[in-house]
Amino acid sequence: MKPVRVVTLCWVLLLVSRLGATRKESPEEASFYYGNFPLGFSWGVGSSAFQTEGAWDQHGKGPSIWDTFTHSRKGNVLGDETADVACNSYYKVQEDVALLRELHVSHYRFSLSWPRLLPTGIRADGVNRKGIQFYSDFIDALLKSNITPIVTLHHWDLPQLLQAKFGGWQNVSMANYFSDYANLCFEAFGDRVKHWVTFSDPRTMAEEGYETGHHAPGLKLQGTGLYKAAHHVIKAHAQVWHAYNDTWRSQQQGLVGISLNCDWGEPVDLSNPKDIEAAERYLQFCLGWFANPIYAGDYPQVMKDHIGRKSAEQGLEMSRLPMFSLQEKSYIKGTSDFLGLGHFTTRYITERNYPSGQGPSYQNDRDLVELVDPNWPDLGSKWLYSVPWGFRRLLNFAQTQYGNPLIYVTENGASQKLHCTQLCDEWRIRYLKGYTNEMLKAIKDGANVKGYTSWSLLDKFEWERGYSDRYGFYYIDFNKKNRPRYPKASVEYYKRIITANGFPNTREVESWYFKALEICSINNQMLAAEPLLSYMQIVTEIVVPTVCTLCILIAAVLLMLLLRSLS
Repeated sequence: MKPVRVVTLCWVLLLVSRLGATRKESPEEASFYYGNFPLGFSWGVGSSAFQTEGAWDQHGKGPSIWDTFTHSRKGNVLGDETADVACNSYYKVQEDVALLRELHVSHYRFSLSWPRLLPTGIRADGVNRKGIQFYSDFIDALLKSNITPIVTLHHWDLPQLLQAKFGGWQNVSMANYFSDYANLCFEAFGDRVKHWVTFSDPRTMAEEGYETGHHAPGLKLQGTGLYKAAHHVIKAHAQVWHAYNDTWRSQQQGLVGISLNCDWGEPVDLSNPKDIEAAERYLQFCLGWFANPIYAGDYPQVMKDHIGRKSAEQGLEMSRLPMFSLQEKSYIKGTSDFLGLGHFTTRYITERNYPSGQGPSYQNDRDLVELVDPNWPDLGSKWLYSVPWGFRRLLNFAQTQYGNPLIYVTENGASQKLHCTQLCDEWRIRYLKGYTNEMLKAIKDGANVKGYTSWSLLDKFEWERGYSDRYGFYYIDFNKKNRPRYPKASVEYYKRIITANGFPNTREVESWYFKALEICSINNQMLAAEPLLSYMQIVTEIVVPTVCTLCILIAAVLLMLLLRSLS
């Protein structure tokens, strides 16, 4: 989830002119499909540990690279915010489980905090038993409510010591430390957790952490650092899959996959072979970068060709894209029981050659430009536009590209449009309706999608954006110490989709929308009345007892005076 590179006016004009000349709205974009999802389809919501838990230094938790990144210097995060408290979910487990029950979801995707379980990141240095107990109790609470846990092992919050001592994902030794951590999780929770995600959106983790420096650990190793980090992440994923397969699978009967995020890339001009090639290249540099080694044993050929050629032109003896040995290719291929797919928006793609002399970078290696249609609905975040039809195309692409894998949609959602308290999030309802319907169409096309995770349960800490972007079904007032949760209109709408397991008919689906807005209007009024209610509570808790006490004292004085007069 990151902003797109800014395009110049000339490129915008090019987009408008070429789109007008070459494209028309296709039937699938214009039609809405009424029907049901397959029986047993799993509906859920998601979150991650660092973004929600808080309690950053409590009960034995060690620091993560994101703790260091947010505490180290001003300017790393918008408003210099931290996630020290975040949603305070560490102390609000039962409340959050109640919200999940209210939503009627069948699964909850969340991540474990590596430094909460292993404070230094190294198992040999000791296990934090309080961390083990916290997650064990949380998993039990979910299962008691008939909610399936889908557990991510690593969602960007690497233990700080591993970064400081070894250089984090720049060091191949991370694979062994990660495997030790994963085996601890399988041992502690694998009797109850049957769906494991090794890494969440490793592409963004590598690019923003080791190329642009916008994310922790904040390194700017342009054109090299991200490829090296990704290489080690892929090896670590494979090692953990094999560990589960060899040691735990026969006993626990679970699944291990990876969650990869990618926007859809559509050629600007469908009659231009160069635009078609650029759009394919966009998808391979995005999704194929990680999926191709896992499903085919090696990086996409187009990545090897482009990065290899540019590396040679830059005077390097070897490609900046690392190579897998034959043994590694065989070891990595086939290491996924399901493909987790995250998706938020779409880009139009056209070719643009960047001279190698500009220096190495991921953006230049791709030789393309990302564009947006000015007519697409703008959801508020600079990078996120509502383009539902791209979701169907991405799901179909994954289905054909990787041999019809079992797919779980692991992230899909829209951020808040207004920077104010807004419970009537009708734009999120439209986004949710459009994207889930395109997913239904993809399933009818043949995509083997078994579950959908909407992002996210709560408003939360959004990395370098702080608390400015809100993706939650539940609004959180971050100015209040207890972090109260308030349901948005989308809660009611999503609940209706889940209960119906799809879209029954026009009349019923339209009624969901009006019912959701009606409920949120009531909730907005209650929220607006909270200051008055708080004042009345103060009156009740302080003023009334004080007045009563004064009355008693006055009565006692009057009684004493009466007794004196009688005597």
